[in-house]
Amino acid sequence: MDLGLDRKVAIVTGASRGIGRGIAGALAREGARLVICARGAEALDAAASELRGSGAQVEALALDLGDADAGERLVEAARSAFGGVDVVVNNVGGNRRKPFEETTDEDWRELFDLNVATAFRVTRAAIPALRERKGGSVVFIASIFGREAGGPGLSIYNTTKSAMISAARIMALELAPEGIRVNSVAPGSIRFPGGSWDRRVKENPEAMATWVKDNLPLGRFGTVEEVADLVAFLASDRASLLTGTCIPVDGSQGHTLI
Repeated sequence: MDLGLDRKVAIVTGASRGIGRGIAGALAREGARLVICARGAEALDAAASELRGSGAQVEALALDLGDADAGERLVEAARSAFGGVDVVVNNVGGNRRKPFEETTDEDWRELFDLNVATAFRVTRAAIPALRERKGGSVVFIASIFGREAGGPGLSIYNTTKSAMISAARIMALELAPEGIRVNSVAPGSIRFPGGSWDRRVKENPEAMATWVKDNLPLGRFGTVEEVADLVAFLASDRASLLTGTCIPVDGSQGHTLI
């Protein structure tokens, strides 16, 4: 299926590894021109080189999205390199697992900024550029644990991912009249080299095999490509009626009924 993304301009944050890197690759295969960012310059440059080697046009910006002007700088890089913005994929995030009673104000501030404010910062900066194109697509990478209880120790992660999904829904309502679609994607347990699931499997393969059997109905972890392909679809006009939704990519791992 031709997604019609050829020469569209896509911003992908957290694109040096894992899901973000996979999303950048999926968009590149559809002909999109990319503006990618991450904090680590070395890994980002390696990802950009690999993407360029496959024929993609890529602008890479080593950037801490915690900086107040980071969103504006990222959008300006897209304007300077390619003339505008058509797609924004917010993929930056992390976790700090501990019992709620042990969480601190600093924990909450830092994780809210990392998981929520960074995405809002980029999206706010990008809206005028999307408006100039008379439409576009914004995708937030959330989690199934933003849709349901993730379990003990995940109060911060759960709350921040839920906030992302909720805000995306309101953005979709506000921006729909301008043809700007806003959706979120909720991955389940995705394994990729260097990721937390990959580390756990290598550290204790027998225990993880049991965990997979008990928790993943398909009997396996999800892949980066399975998330990335959905994001590429949502970025395209093939998904023209999809806005304000949160789509799980979890092989029925989640338990929510909505």
